[in-house]
Amino acid sequence: MAAPAFEVLLTQGAEQDLESICDYICAFDSVANADRVLDALMDVVSTLSRFPERGSCPKELLGVGIRDYRQVFFKPYRVIYRVAQQQVIVYVVVDGRRDMQTVLTRRLLGA
Repeated sequence: MAAPAFEVLLTQGAEQDLESICDYICAFDSVANADRVLDALMDVVSTLSRFPERGSCPKELLGVGIRDYRQVFFKPYRVIYRVAQQQVIVYVVVDGRRDMQTVLTRRLLGA
């Protein structure tokens, strides 16, 4: 018997992240590549409904003792999320080449 699916939710911040990624790729590459990247990121996000625990803990958060969040990749992008009951809440979708400590501190810890 298959495990029950989790509901996957994107925060407003995660939705804005996806929009910013698309806007950037459209401006500096092409609409076709922006669509391809968005589709791939949404595929990664959708897999969390069946396998929410598959991601690793972000090292930037482990370093400060926070183990509540997980991450999956569509390189160079990182999808940061938390599992709560039967929900997967996506908080951040970001290019992993950015200063992740600052991004995660601002977005997840409100600093």
